[in-house]
Amino acid sequence: MKNKNNNVPAASKMNLLRQICNLIPEFLISKIARETKVDEQARTFSPLSHVVSLSYAQLTHSIGLNDVCDALNLNSGPLSSIRGATPPSRNNLSHANKVRSADMAQILFWRVFEHLGDVSPRFVSGKAGKRFARKFKRTIHLVDSTTIELVASCMDWAKHRRRKAAANCHLRLDLQSFLPRFAIVDTAKHADARRAREVCAGIKAGEIVIFDKAYVDFEHLADLAMREIFWVTRPKENMSYEVVTKYQQGVQGKILSDQLIKLKTPSSQEKYPELMRRVVALVEVDGKEVVMEFLTNNLEWSAQSIADLYRARWQIEVFFKQTLQLADFLGTSANAVRGQIWTALLVYLLLRYLSYLSNWSHSFSRLFTIIRSSLWKKWDLMALLRLYGTADGHFRYGQPPASLFSRIGLKPVGQHALTVSSSGKWIM
Repeated sequence: MKNKNNNVPAASKMNLLRQICNLIPEFLISKIARETKVDEQARTFSPLSHVVSLSYAQLTHSIGLNDVCDALNLNSGPLSSIRGATPPSRNNLSHANKVRSADMAQILFWRVFEHLGDVSPRFVSGKAGKRFARKFKRTIHLVDSTTIELVASCMDWAKHRRRKAAANCHLRLDLQSFLPRFAIVDTAKHADARRAREVCAGIKAGEIVIFDKAYVDFEHLADLAMREIFWVTRPKENMSYEVVTKYQQGVQGKILSDQLIKLKTPSSQEKYPELMRRVVALVEVDGKEVVMEFLTNNLEWSAQSIADLYRARWQIEVFFKQTLQLADFLGTSANAVRGQIWTALLVYLLLRYLSYLSNWSHSFSRLFTIIRSSLWKKWDLMALLRLYGTADGHFRYGQPPASLFSRIGLKPVGQHALTVSSSGKWIM
């Protein structure tokens, strides 16, 4: 739907920010605020206003408290149309980020996830997802972590080196729907392999999980195999093994070798006594072909399918470095960082849902940029996305500064790890 000017979508009674916030059920925020006792800490700055403020900060790539507060105060009229939200003062927003439990943002993410799944089951199931993932006819999980470097002098809770501080986010991403299914937010001092069991706990028999060699733990790999879960990963450089069977003789296309192997050292054999598959292939990385090794417990897939599956894992790195678009932090406490990361995931979920509803055919970064540039416009949101989201749409925009992506090696937060599953359960 367009107006007479073909480059402008139809008008609406609501601004874009309000239309996005309306995707969250009306009484959900106040309900969770009561459950987490956040409402007891709110006087003039409501939990709803806090969620809207952090969402606005994420959508606009705000770089500080003043940036957020000044913008919302200048637009206090349109802001109030979002269920009576009010603009914060710098002190109010800073204090709320510090003392209001980040559990609320985490629980809100999963409740909205569940709500959108009830409204649009295909959105969450990923049945309308990527063609490559659909050909396996089973759920494919991508597991990875990212590190966000922080200022050590301000964030003692996140110190993991003498002069550096960092936070971790271990994430399990559904390749079909490209939605998070499990996340752990923690300090960066724990090795990835120690978190592998928690991240993979909710995977069901017959499904596929893909992770890099940082998560390799032979006991965990054996546990996944016993649960009838297929895994694909890469071996560590010091892995000792012997070849039991060769699946192919010589080089065949991009596949250099395809072998059935068993681990050689007694300790490794004790942890993983079964046979595993080792595939060596030429894989294109940054326009150049490089030799890579892959391991899997599936003995029936073609060697090329195994290489293709691992290559799909790189999608989660794109998610961390470009898609999530976490720009800057508005607080220095563990609680503030954790809450902001979960709000970023919530904003991602809402925008991904909008791309699903509008059949968006361009990159997610482009969708993010278009919405960011027109949040206060009173345009019909679906009309806007269909206008610029079609295959023949024309729209140019500047790429976000590289500095925004350089900080996203994502791995945030606090002194206590909080795990949350897609069922909404969480454990401290």
